[in-house]
Amino acid sequence: MTSNVANEADPPTAVNEPRLWINKGWQARVVKNEDDDGWAVEMIKDGESEPALVGPWTMGRDKKNPKPLDAAAFNTLVKTAAEVRRRHEQQLQATYHKTLTVNGPAGRVRVTFDIVADEDDPHALLTAYDGNGEALARVRVDAGFRFSATTVNAWISDDYRRPGGSSARDCW
Repeated sequence: MTSNVANEADPPTAVNEPRLWINKGWQARVVKNEDDDGWAVEMIKDGESEPALVGPWTMGRDKKNPKPLDAAAFNTLVKTAAEVRRRHEQQLQATYHKTLTVNGPAGRVRVTFDIVADEDDPHALLTAYDGNGEALARVRVDAGFRFSATTVNAWISDDYRRPGGSSARDCW
């Protein structure tokens, strides 16, 4: 006996309408441009509420309605939106995870600064590694900690004590 109920694990059915295409984990929707008399296209990744890409859309021949979506346009929009998301993720990675290497008393020390973007308790972890990659110390610092060669060298010179006066040496 077959069931007419769709399995939740099944991928959504592709939709190919003039103003809405759903396929490949993306939704392209042509919408009225709120800023002027034209049209815009939104690209939304499945499972997300905000568009990854919003851009102008071409008017049709009647200069009133939008040009309908087609396979070539959809594929180009998917590629562009995926690239925008990838660049955004790279930018977040660069913002939340930084590394410096400085000369310490016993040789080169690589220090990482990793922001934990928690809504209730934002903070960062400052971790020092020796030349062999062994962790020397890890401390929790304020997410707004100024991560620079000067502050890193001061931390190392202070025997890896938590910046800000705490005597705690690490958070392991």
